[in-house]
Order: sequence, then C-alpha cells, then structure tokens
Amino acid sequence: MMGDPKEAGAEASPSGAAARGGLSLLSQTESEEPSAQGSALFLGGNEVKSRAVVKYSSAPPRTAFARLEEKTDLKLPPANWLRESAKLGPAGTTILGNSKKSKPFSSFGMAYDFIDSVGNDVDVVSDSENIKKLLKIPYSKSHVSMAVHRIGRTLLLDELDIQELFMRSSQTGDWTWLKEFYQRLIDQKWQRKKKSKEHWYQKAILSKFLYYSINGDGAAQPVPSPAEQQESASSDQTHESEGASWPAPFEMPSSVSEDPSASSQGLKNDFVRNILWTFEDIHMLVGSNMPIFGGGRYPAVSLRLRDNNKPINVLTGIDYWLDNLICNVPELVMCFHVNGIVQKYEMIKTEEIPNLENSNFSTKVIKDIAQNILSFLKSNCTKEGHTYWLFKASSSDIVKLYDLTTLCEETEDKYQNPFTMPVAILLYKVACNMMMKKNQNKKHYGTIRTLLLNCVKLLDKSRHPQIIASANYMLSELFQLDEPKKEESSDSPLNENSDESYSEEEEEEEMADSDENGSYGTSSDPADDNKAVAIIKSVGELSVPEKYKSIHQIRPSCAFPVCHDTEERCRLVLSYVLEGLKSVDSSIKKESDLPAADPSTPIPLKYEDESTRGGPEGLEKQMALFLDKMGSLQKGNCSGQSGMTPGSWQHKMKLQLILKSSKAYYILSDAAMSLQKYGRALRYIKLALQSHDTYCCLCTNMLSEVLLFLSQYLTLCGDIQLMLAQNANNRAAHLEEFNYQTKEDQEILHSLHRESSCQGFAWATDLSTDLESQLSVSCKCYEAANEILQFSDLKSQNPEHYVQVLKRMGNIRNEIGVFYMNQAAALQGERVVSKSVSAAEQQLWKKSFSCFEKGIHNFESIDDATNAALLLCNTGRLMRVCAQAHCGAEDEFKREFSPEEGLYYSKAVDYYLKALRSLGTRDMHPVVWDSVNWELSTTYFTMATLQQDYAPLSRKAQEQIEKEVSEAMMKSLKHCDVDSATARQPLCQYRAATIHHRLASMYHSCLRNQVGDEHLRKQHRVLADLHYSKAAKLFQLLKDAPCELLRVQLERVAFAEFQMSSQNSNVGKLKTLSGALDIMVRTEHAFQLIRKELVEECDQPKNDEATPAADSSPNLNREEVIKLLSIFESRLSFLLLQSIKLMSSSKRKMSNTEDDAALQTNKQIYSQLLRATANRNSTLLERIEVVICLLEQLASGSSGSSGSAVP
Repeated sequence: MMGDPKEAGAEASPSGAAARGGLSLLSQTESEEPSAQGSALFLGGNEVKSRAVVKYSSAPPRTAFARLEEKTDLKLPPANWLRESAKLGPAGTTILGNSKKSKPFSSFGMAYDFIDSVGNDVDVVSDSENIKKLLKIPYSKSHVSMAVHRIGRTLLLDELDIQELFMRSSQTGDWTWLKEFYQRLIDQKWQRKKKSKEHWYQKAILSKFLYYSINGDGAAQPVPSPAEQQESASSDQTHESEGASWPAPFEMPSSVSEDPSASSQGLKNDFVRNILWTFEDIHMLVGSNMPIFGGGRYPAVSLRLRDNNKPINVLTGIDYWLDNLICNVPELVMCFHVNGIVQKYEMIKTEEIPNLENSNFSTKVIKDIAQNILSFLKSNCTKEGHTYWLFKASSSDIVKLYDLTTLCEETEDKYQNPFTMPVAILLYKVACNMMMKKNQNKKHYGTIRTLLLNCVKLLDKSRHPQIIASANYMLSELFQLDEPKKEESSDSPLNENSDESYSEEEEEEEMADSDENGSYGTSSDPADDNKAVAIIKSVGELSVPEKYKSIHQIRPSCAFPVCHDTEERCRLVLSYVLEGLKSVDSSIKKESDLPAADPSTPIPLKYEDESTRGGPEGLEKQMALFLDKMGSLQKGNCSGQSGMTPGSWQHKMKLQLILKSSKAYYILSDAAMSLQKYGRALRYIKLALQSHDTYCCLCTNMLSEVLLFLSQYLTLCGDIQLMLAQNANNRAAHLEEFNYQTKEDQEILHSLHRESSCQGFAWATDLSTDLESQLSVSCKCYEAANEILQFSDLKSQNPEHYVQVLKRMGNIRNEIGVFYMNQAAALQGERVVSKSVSAAEQQLWKKSFSCFEKGIHNFESIDDATNAALLLCNTGRLMRVCAQAHCGAEDEFKREFSPEEGLYYSKAVDYYLKALRSLGTRDMHPVVWDSVNWELSTTYFTMATLQQDYAPLSRKAQEQIEKEVSEAMMKSLKHCDVDSATARQPLCQYRAATIHHRLASMYHSCLRNQVGDEHLRKQHRVLADLHYSKAAKLFQLLKDAPCELLRVQLERVAFAEFQMSSQNSNVGKLKTLSGALDIMVRTEHAFQLIRKELVEECDQPKNDEATPAADSSPNLNREEVIKLLSIFESRLSFLLLQSIKLMSSSKRKMSNTEDDAALQTNKQIYSQLLRATANRNSTLLERIEVVICLLEQLASGSSGSSGSAVP
C-alpha cells in the first residue's frame, strides 16, 4: 500500500545509485481469475528481467475503479464502508486495504499450500511487504527484524515484530531470554513505541478512498463524533493486535495433528493472491493483498492515494514499482488529495515509476541488492530447522544475523521458540511430498532423511508424538528392505553422517573466504557482536554488484548413509521403528490397565521338549487354533489390549510400524540363514512372527499383501527348522544364538506385548531338542504357509511363491518319510533273529509311506517330475525295507524266499518303474535317471539272488524257480548300464559280471543235475559257457575283483572237467583239456593283481610303522585267496597230469614235434608244481609268485599248441 508517512523524510540515496533504470512492458495478458496457475507477465529491458505467474487468487473478477469527483471529502465514510459486498468476493475487506498486518507465520501458510516448490525450485517464500522492506534496506533508516528459516534450498522470511514479541513476553514470560539478549546487546533502553495519530488518520483516509472507488456513488455518511473515531481507532488497533497473535510455543494445533492442511493459529495462507515471481535469477513465492482494478481502457491498474503537499520519495517509489512488478500490473493510478479533499488523478506506467521526480532510483541497483541479500542469507542460514534473526536497528548501517535456535538452546527449555512447531511441520510436509512422488529418484533419499531428522530434532517427544512417529516411520521407509543394496555412485554427496545440509568443513571454508573479501565477520567487530552468525558492516555494500555472491553451491541432496550389509540396514530400520513405537505408546493413556513389563528386563525365550507340549498331537491342535484365527481375521474380529481406538492415528501408525518391524526381522532372519547361523535366524523369524501376531490382533481388515508376508515368514521358519534338524551336532551354539537378545529387540517386544501375548506362532518358533519334533514343526510351517495361500486368491497371484511352498512341502515330507524309514530299518536290525515283524515297525512303515505319498502328490501338482521320481524311488526303497523285515522270520537253515518278500519286492519294482515313467527319458535328468535305474537293477538282482539262494521249493518247482531267477537277472542286467563312463560304471560292471557268474553257475548246476532232454542239456551248456565267458571279461576290466575273476575261471575249468567226463574219445578229451589249461593260463591277470596287493601290504609297515598292517588292504580277503589258491593248485595239477597221460598215449600212435614239446613243458611244470605244493613253509606271496611263473611257462609252451583259444 502507501509508504509509511513516518518514512517520508527518511530516504537516503545509496552510493552508486546514479544509474537510471528503464522497464519496458512486454505483455499485459494477466488474467486474474481464482486459479492455481494464472498466467505470466514479462517485464524487462536492458537492466532487469521480471516474470510473474499467479499460482492462486481469491480475488473477485476485476471491476473498473470509480473516478471520484473533485472536492470529494474522504474524511466522510461512504455508505458501503466496512460492509461486505458481492464485488468484494470471498476475500472480504482484505482487498480494500483494510488488511491486518502480516502474520508471523505467513510464509509457512504459503509453503504448506505450495509444498512442491519448497526446498527445490523456489529461493524465497515471503509476504511481498517483507520483500520490499529487504530491498529498501540501503535507502531506509527504519529498523528491520525478520525470522529466516531454511528448508532445502528455500528460505522462508517472516516479520519478527520485536514490540509484539516483548509485549507477549511480559505477559507470559515465554521470550524472556530473547528480551534480555536484545536489551543487553542491541537496544539497552528498549520501550514500546506507540503509533502516532497521524498513522491512524492516514489509514482511515485510505480505507474510505478505496471503498468510494469501488462503490462509485459518492454518497457520504455523517462524520462520526471524535469519541466514535477514538473507538474506531482503538478497535482497529485491537483488531491488528489480534491479527498478529502468536501461538503458544508448546501448542501443536489439533488441525495440524489430524489434517496436514492446517489453517489455524497463524498457519493459514491469508493472501488474496500467491505469485511465483522471478526477479532476474531469483525465484520467489510471494503473497500479496494489493487491490487491483481494471476494465475499459485500463485492464489492470493499482490505485494509490497521495497527499499533494508531500512529494513522492524513493521509498514510496520503490514500494509502488515492486508492488506492480510482483502483481503484473502495467499501470498506476495516483489520486492526490489535500487534507482529505480529492484534487486530481494521474496515470503512470510501471516502467516510468523509477524515473519520477523526487523518486528516481536505479532498477539495476535494486537487482544487485536483491542478489546480495539472497546470497548473504543463503551463505549463512545453513542449518535446516534453525530460526535465524535478521536485524537492523533504526538509523543503523549494520545488519546482523543471529541463530536464535542456538541462543534458545542455551536456556532451560529449548522448546521456547514459537517457530519450532511450524518449521518442524514444514520439514515434515516437504519430506512427505518428496516421498509421495512415485518417480522420485533415490538420490533424493538423503535430502528426505535430513529433513525428517531435523524435524524430529526440533520436536518434543512428549508433546508431538504423532509427527515423531510418522517421521520415524518415513525414515524407516527410506531403507529398501526387499531390494539388494545398490552401491552409492562416485559422485554421491559427501559426509555420510551429516544431519545438516552442509558439512562443517565447507562452512569453515566459506567463512574464511568471506572474511578475506571483507564481506562479514566478527574478528574486527566489538566484542558485543560475538553472538551474531554474520554481519553486513554497511548497508551501502548491498548496492555493490556481486559483493555477496554466494560461493556456497546448494547441494541437490544430502548424503544417504551407506549400509555395508543387510544387517546394518535392517538395524537402522528397526531403530526408527522403535522410536516410532515409543511415540505411539507414550500417547496412549491407558498405561495403568496394561500388564506390567520392564523394557530393560529380557523376556525369557524358553524352549521345551516335544513331550511337554503333547507331541505331534499338541502341534496339530496349535495348528488348528492358528488356522481358526486366520479364518477369523478374514472377518475382521480383532482388537488390541492397550485400548487404541481402531481408525485413530495411533492405531494406523502402530500397524504400519509393526508391519515394518516384521519385514526387517524377516530380512535379518533370511540373512542369518544364508550365513548358516540357524539359531540367530530362528530368533529373528520368531520376532518377525511375533510382530505379525500383534499386527493380526490390531488389524481389522487383513490385506492380501500382509497374508503373503505371513506365508513367506512361515516358509522361512520351516526352512530354519529343517536346517536345525540337519545340523543337530551344533545344537549348543544354535541355542546360545537363539536365546541372545539386544536391548532394541527387547523394547520392540515390550511394545508388541502391549497389544498381544505374541504367542500365536509359538508352535512354529520353539527350538526343540528332538529331531522328529523339528521335522514336524518344519512341515507344519510349510502346511500353514500353503493354507494361507488358499485363504484368498494369493495362489494365482503369486505362482512362484506357491510353487516354492509346495516344493518345500514335498521335500520336508520326503525328509520325514526317510526319517521314519531309517527308524524302521534300525528296529529291524535290533530284532532278534526269527522274531516276527513288530507292530512298531509296521506303524513306522505306514507313517513313512503316508509322507512319501503326500510328497509325491505335492510335486506332481506343480509338474516337478524329477522330485516326484526321487520320492517314488524312496517309496521303492521303503518297500525293500519291508521285504527285508520279512526275511528273518524263519530259521536260517530252513529258510525259503517268502511270498511277502516277493510281494514287497514287486511293489518296489512298480515304484521304480513309475519313477522312470515320471522322468520320461534320461536326458531330462541324467543323474536321477541313473540313480533310479541302479535301484531298480538292485531290486531285481536282490530278488533273483534270494530266490536262487533260498529257493522256495516247498511252493514252486525247480524249473519254475530257475525261470524266475533267470528273468529277474536279465531284467537287472537290462537296467545295469556298463557302457556309460560315469562314477557308477565300476559298480555296474561288477554287478553285471556277478549276474553273468550267477547265471552261468545256475546253468552249470542244472546241467549236472539234469538227466534226459538232450536239447535242454545242450541249451544249458551253451548258456553256461556264454555267461562264464561274459563274467570273466567283465571281471577282467575291474582292478579290485581278482578273487571273483579267479573263482569264475575255476568254475569254468570245473565246467570243462564236467564236459570231459562225458567224452569218450581221447582227441575230444585232449581238446577239452587244452581249453581248460588255456583258461588256467588266463588266470594270470588275477594272480598279478593279488600279488600286487600283497606286495603293497608287505611294504606298508616299512614305510609307515604307525599304520597297522591289518588296515592296509581291506579289499583282499587272505583266507579266500588261500582257499582259491589251493583249489587252483589241485586243479592245475589234475589237468597237467591228465594232459600228460593223454598226450603220452597218443604219442605212441603218432609222433609230432609240437606235441613232444608241449608234453615236455607240461611235465616240467607239473614237476615244479608238485615240489612247490610239497613245501609247506612257503608264504602266500611265494606261492603266488610260483603260480605266476608256472603260468607264464605254460603260456609260452602252449603258444604253438593246437589247443583251442578260450577267452
């Protein structure tokens, strides 16, 4: 509005202000409708640029002003004076200059409304009156007193009315510390200055003039009596005093608490319009109440009233010019009066205002002042949340900046600063706004964290629990728990742990540089200035271009702490969650009704034996109760113990905090699991489930997302219990980790116990000492996780998790099945021979079979053929255990292969074949395929062996048994892969060789015992010969089966002897003998292997005396070797003797040189053999070496012989 009359003679032209400024009007397109955006007007020229965008306006559509007739007496009130009118719109009398003075928190009201701009785009938020006052500092001798606050890169400026403040101080005692400081350092003889009668007269004249101008009828009311005028002035004064009322420093407006758009206690945006004003490179959000008229030839004008006897001064000119710039008004209409009587009107363009007579000033200098003041403030108001005081005393050239927060903290109560609450709320709102943005880059997380930490630092925990709880929850939300940590980039902000916008090092550098420039400093000032943060020594300096150019670059964001691992990140989150929970709990009044608990006392974490809990049956009951509870959650039947009202902020906030804590504990548990710290993992998952149990007690409407979390928690709990079962040997260490508790965990648990007993998942999280119990608990966890997925549509929404749960269910059922199967096998081993199968064994078989069956169903339901095949394979193994249990039911000598054994082995075969069908082909999973194939081959082999060794002759004919044995052996052979080069190849070769050996022995036996059918005898002879040959070939491939090879070759020799006994001609006998001797020669390989092992056995004690000789060769059975060697020597002796006899008799008939040589060789060998066997003192090794030597001679002697070659 008008310049204050008391400033009329106070102008002082600043040094260097000779330059003249011209502004050219670029556009007149402002359309001032009530809108959030508005349009822009550009004003510029060679010296300054200005652009304004109306962000919000509550003014009515513009109307043309009524030009008053000459001689109109403005002392008389118009008919519409101080009355509401449709033309005034919702803003009421504010538009017409009857406004209250600026409120102490006016900038906060604007900041709340345009939260997007705060901290980021805008440099300054303030009332236009404050902006004008700052820019007039070099020209005016008036005092300046403003509160400055920093939010990010934005400065909030508010008038700090010292007079009003100290009036309040004398009434309430709130600001006594500042009053004392002010009187001691600044104005020792302070007293309240009363405004003059002239001031109230001018104010009333202006108000009546504007009402006349909008009304236009010129109708005057009778002049009120002096008493009425006095009353009007006093009511006006009271009105003004009320308008600037300060909120009590401790009060938090209830509307702020419940509703972020707070509008009471001075926090309302009272301005008619809010404008985003860009002056040169400075972006300002400005509030203005200037009345704007328009219409006809003048689309937008500002209306001013001037006393014709007083010329316009520089201060008034700057006022008018800045008002028009800020509000996009291109013209000014001036009405001149003398003693309240209208004289004339004059129209002045905005760009001409700086050139008016007696009021000329340089727009460039104004620009420099603006830039210097902004740079000075930004360089020194560095701490977010602090209240700074910019002060210039009347008629003084020195401007000082104080940090009131630091001064206030030196007093007894640091919450004495009434700006604390609005600043904290604004910090909180800006952080909220940044958090809400979906596309917010994580690089801003450091800024958000700094805002919230500063907000929490400002507030008293006992007085503002909601904001503190909410801020702590947001702090916890900044740390992403469900994502892998991304390393900070190399250009990320410095100073990891700084809670403020700048590091101290930077501040010190800035100070040093500024002192060198002589900009400000305390070193050369009097001692009484040592409380000031910074000083402008002379207001004239503000007019010097770039005198205070800020070298302090505003950082785009503050540093976000780097968490080096998951545990550190989760612990940070939990620390914020705990602070939030404390705030919520402290705000709930029903403390006396709560169970007594001391947060510093650890809550015992007991573990019990399964026996004390009622075994698996007790577990079943607990599971049933849990599932009933989950069902009731769907209907929303929940309540906490502390008496929180559902829907209250405490209820909502505690739910969010508890959910966050459960997530953090889950991540901690998962991390401990990956480190194989299973006791710690169980402790954390227990805390996660206790948090979730409390959430269930409080929640009235369970979200599917939260149910999914619970399913994941139970799945992890099942994993941990399984790992504990498999690592029973380290139980003591796990138990110690499980029972350990941090103080933080105890306090969080204490908060949880306020709402719930936290026992809903006790069945899942106890550390049992019993293996069966741990496996059962693990299984129940997976079953519960699966049940939860069935409650709603979670199964189809989270197919991956569903598959994982079913896989784990299949796996744990396999583990339990194997556990019961091994127990049954152990019972069987303890059983006395000939005792029948016990009921306990049968019970274990049933349990094992049931687990395998359910597991197979789990895997088949998710098309996991490989795991289904493995479980079918284990079921086959169970059938074999059952079969083995029936084998000891009879006396060993009378034993026969029983029907029960046959039945179970047949079932085993069926399960193995199902497993192969499940896999389809070997390519699907070669390892599993080979394993199943081997087990199937083993089953067939065992069946055939038992039938062969314990032939059920009481039930079946010999031929039938032989047929079944042969079929089973051939099937075993079919599934025995001898060709693939796998780790199992030697086993397969040994199995195949054994099968061929057994079949050959069987056919050999049949041939000996059979009489009659010559065709059948011939067939058996061929088959025996074939299988002996194959067995010998396979045994020769193996390095660790010399005895088996020797036995096969000796049986082949016996088979040849048997054939020879039925031959009549000498030629035929000689041929058979030759073949038998050739077989004997081929046994040399077996003897070489035996010799090698015996030599190693003899050498070992010499090399390492500590190692006993008995352990040296576990594969070589010496008794077996001696027995076989004796048989070999006797059979070789027999064959050589028969050969010599036959060859001697045939020699008489016909002479042959080759036969002579062979005969001589045989005689020599026979002679050496007789001598060797006669020597009873020979060691085993010596006997073996003799045999090898004889065989070598026999081989070289018979190489030219006509004997047929035998493989």
